[in-house]
Amino acid sequence: MTTLGRTLKVRLYTNTIQATQLLDMSREYQRLANLVSQWVFDHDFPLNSLKINHALYKKFRQGSPLNSQMIQSVFRTVVARYKTVLEQLKQHPYRYQDEDKKWMRVAKDLTWLFKPLHFSRPQADLVRQSNYSFGNNLTEISLTTLGKRTKVPFTIKGFEQCFQTGWKLGTARLVHSGGKWYLHIGITKEDTDFDPTAPAQVVGIDRGLRFIATIFDQQRKTRFFDGKKILLKRHKFQKTRAELQHRGTKSAKKKLKQLQQRENRWMTDINHPLSKTLVTTYDPQTLFVLEDLTNVTFNTDDLPKSLRNSHRSWAFFQLETFLTYKGQAVQSQVLKVSPAFTSQRCPKCGLIEKTNRHHDIHEYHCQQCRYQSNDDRLGAMNIAMLGQEWLDGVKHPRIKKVTATG
Repeated sequence: MTTLGRTLKVRLYTNTIQATQLLDMSREYQRLANLVSQWVFDHDFPLNSLKINHALYKKFRQGSPLNSQMIQSVFRTVVARYKTVLEQLKQHPYRYQDEDKKWMRVAKDLTWLFKPLHFSRPQADLVRQSNYSFGNNLTEISLTTLGKRTKVPFTIKGFEQCFQTGWKLGTARLVHSGGKWYLHIGITKEDTDFDPTAPAQVVGIDRGLRFIATIFDQQRKTRFFDGKKILLKRHKFQKTRAELQHRGTKSAKKKLKQLQQRENRWMTDINHPLSKTLVTTYDPQTLFVLEDLTNVTFNTDDLPKSLRNSHRSWAFFQLETFLTYKGQAVQSQVLKVSPAFTSQRCPKCGLIEKTNRHHDIHEYHCQQCRYQSNDDRLGAMNIAMLGQEWLDGVKHPRIKKVTATG
């Protein structure tokens, strides 16, 4: 069994008094979170809610109008944020060259932070039943405030089935965005897991710039998802961002923030339909195979200079995340494999030769067996091959270097 996770987004319709109550509570939550963050930073990062509780709980109960449950939530919120940052630091070790010009890596931990994490927005994490509960036939929600609880009308358009199909509601985050109030509720559900011993279809997915995704399946069918228009639009975002940064005024900084939010929404609107298309195109029990693109950069020689930086912030990880959770819902799985030589290996004879790939015409020409293919398609083929090896029992499949014969 696997645990599926989703976020239920609830729109709250508050009156003026209720909006003030929620804002006061979320600001107090934010204030305590920053105090806890400072304490964690000053005491060598003890990521244990019990230790933080022992040091700060009584002080907060005496000086804050938040109730006991909310104060405990503050501790958990801060610990979770530091754990997230710790994982991010581990993924990006410090690299340097030693005296012999050999590249060395040093793992990063929280001691690399030069200041405590800051909670810049009012927020609050609410525990079900203790801090929020549904009532009146799912037409209103009761929320904790600094004073008495308040009952607020809400809508869950598009998520009604979550209350009827076995989803379990968890902790909710109170969010204030664009003058509106939302409740983002984490929900989970147990479902059948992908079975690697059962017959499965393998789909190789090569991600890139010219094509955001190239798909190769066991029927030897190939699908290309064009990325040129996306690159051009990202260039427009980049150009506007540079102009606003050069201006440097207060209004320009505000517009920069709005631009970032708009770009993030646009990227999400691309990755959601793409991941949904992949999941609905193939039957359940499909293995989607992706390259592990951690610390991987793309060759941009064949792109115009104005577009060569566009790949640096592209949300490849977001597409991977969307595909993972959508696939889990239909008993499919995402597998990440080593990207080594996937664009250089001939799928017919196995020769690995970097010069066989011609970026200028986007083709692969094998010098040994004369096999020819689109270079993105070839990458997807090799990725699919690694996925099949994993199904056959190879724990960490990867392509090994094979040179030309004779």
